[in-house]
Amino acid sequence: MAVLENIRKRSLILILVIGLALFSFVISDLFRNGGGIGSNTSSVGEVNGETLPRAEFADEVEYFSRQYGERASTVQVVNQVWERQLRSKLLDQQCEELGINIEKDQIINVVKSNPAFAQDTTFQNEAGVFDDQKFIEFIADLRLNNPAAYEQWKLQEDALIKSAMEQTYLNLIKAGVGATQKEGELAYKLENDKVDIKYVKVPYSTVADSLVTVSTSEVQKYIDGHKEEYKDEASRDIQYVYFAEKPSEEDETEIREGVAGLLDNRVEYNNTTEKNDTVPGFRTTTDVEGFVNANSDIKFDSTYVAKASLPASVADTLFNLGAGEVYGPYKDNGYYKLSRMLNRKANGSAKASHILIQYVGSARANPDVTRSKEEAGAKAKEVLAEVQKSDADFAALARENSDGPTGPRGGDLGYFTAGQMAKPFNDFVFANPTGKIGMVETDFGFHVIKVEDKRDVVQIATIAREIEPSEKTMNDLFTEATKFEMEATDGNFTEVAKEKSLQIRPVKNLKAMDEQLIGIGNQRSVVQWAFKDETEDGDIKRFDVASGYIIAQLTNKRKKGVAKAKDVSAVVTPIIRKQKKARWIEENSNTSSLEEFAKSNKVNVASATGVNMKSPSISGAGREPKVVGAAFALEEGVTSGVIEGRDGAYMVRVTKKTNASPLDNYGTYANTLKSTNRSSADVRVFNALKESADIEDNRAMFY
Repeated sequence: MAVLENIRKRSLILILVIGLALFSFVISDLFRNGGGIGSNTSSVGEVNGETLPRAEFADEVEYFSRQYGERASTVQVVNQVWERQLRSKLLDQQCEELGINIEKDQIINVVKSNPAFAQDTTFQNEAGVFDDQKFIEFIADLRLNNPAAYEQWKLQEDALIKSAMEQTYLNLIKAGVGATQKEGELAYKLENDKVDIKYVKVPYSTVADSLVTVSTSEVQKYIDGHKEEYKDEASRDIQYVYFAEKPSEEDETEIREGVAGLLDNRVEYNNTTEKNDTVPGFRTTTDVEGFVNANSDIKFDSTYVAKASLPASVADTLFNLGAGEVYGPYKDNGYYKLSRMLNRKANGSAKASHILIQYVGSARANPDVTRSKEEAGAKAKEVLAEVQKSDADFAALARENSDGPTGPRGGDLGYFTAGQMAKPFNDFVFANPTGKIGMVETDFGFHVIKVEDKRDVVQIATIAREIEPSEKTMNDLFTEATKFEMEATDGNFTEVAKEKSLQIRPVKNLKAMDEQLIGIGNQRSVVQWAFKDETEDGDIKRFDVASGYIIAQLTNKRKKGVAKAKDVSAVVTPIIRKQKKARWIEENSNTSSLEEFAKSNKVNVASATGVNMKSPSISGAGREPKVVGAAFALEEGVTSGVIEGRDGAYMVRVTKKTNASPLDNYGTYANTLKSTNRSSADVRVFNALKESADIEDNRAMFY
């Protein structure tokens, strides 16, 4: 941060103030939560009265955080662990209630059903079959001779038992999921009963919004009639102003001039010799690596690169530099740079495709591969003979024969430089001309290779200086943010921001475990503040973030329950408006004739054939389930009244109804329904258990 802020941090008085403030915060927090030891802070949640211990939860979060690294934020990991533990606890409770258990003497059956153990040769007899006694002896030996490994086994045993119990419960559920012949018949009819219709669609957009008004009371009445659809968890609305730490024009100019100053020789006074010395610049220095490392924010890189790897905006210029030539300063990806051509290699980058034939024991072999090394070699020779034919399609043969991950894309490996591939592969590609086909063996298996293309590569030294705000700019930003915070606290946040021409960024419906603020990413501390009990509507707080300052104001607090009209008006109002427009169209058309309905609304009569209930779409109009359902309820030749559709008001006449021919047996359709229902049973069971459970979620207290 800025020098001014560093000075503040070193201030003894300020340190004491901060220390006292932190102390008072901790003390007040203890009182708020019922007082230290006696408070319920050891539980991250409860499920039907059973706690989810905080320590175990934290251990699991730490484990998965290590697994994911930077690919997931802490909150994302916390949410995943919560769902895992919630599912586990709900299923445990169901198993206990139903008396589902796996006794210790049954564990051997659980182990045998697990592929990891069943396929381990350590536990197989001479016939290659899992041997109960061998496994029992192995565990007994662990217990006597390797206590640490035995403790690990006990944990694994518990996990296997738990998994088996859960699977038993879910299998019982699935066993009760089926489909009758009558349900199969209905599925058959929904798919195969057809209607042909003539229809008129009057788009809602043809009726001006000003012709139909929607009041707040109407919105609330609609919500009251659809409470299940508008249940919501606790949420918050905030608005904030973001003061971003970014370099000023003066900062950019200073950095650019500083980089430009490295180009040529300069004269410096030597205190030791008391003479002026000439210091080589980037253009003339003989120690390029040392010069770059001494003057650049990015260290020297000796790698040879293809033109495609250079910054796109200057790639042509850099690639065509002569030996020793320098280009810059130029701006690239937040840096000012100088680049100097060091060397060029012809054909230093190559593009190749390959067909990989693996065998059992080859590195990273696909688990499905069962062929021996000899069999793999023989197959590779057969494939090589095929690809060497004049009319061979290498990509098609790769898709058909390659065991590697590049098989589906025709074996294409793209461009690579020397040394990136296994040595035999590398040597073949760089020693042969474009178009050459051959075969080599590496640790990964046998490769049938085609050299597709070759390109020159260059070695370029680059000095890069990050374009960042100066100390003065950061201090000015701190002052600006502080002044806004003070004025907004004393006055009106919105008006003060407008007076200062600052952008106000509103955020609606923040949930307790959210962490993202649109435009500036992960800002968990802001969400936590918004959900504190003591934070009230209108409160303002400044947050020092890595890239600047956020001045936030809480604008709305919502409790868990049915949403209020003001909060979902943007969603409900269009629904009611469509209903009113459909009625308006009906009243202003005042006809039961399809042709007159079209004429009065200045639209045409259209036709659709083969409409069915399974896929309720109308040719030329899109998906309209309500309209299709109304059409199926009509007799042939009958015209409907005005129907409220998704995108417009409709009138429909059925011109033909075709009922599907009866089948002797609807078993095929019933079985399809059964399979579909069973495949989704796991998720639906969990959702049903979660919906009916009494769940207390304390995650936001700790994360």
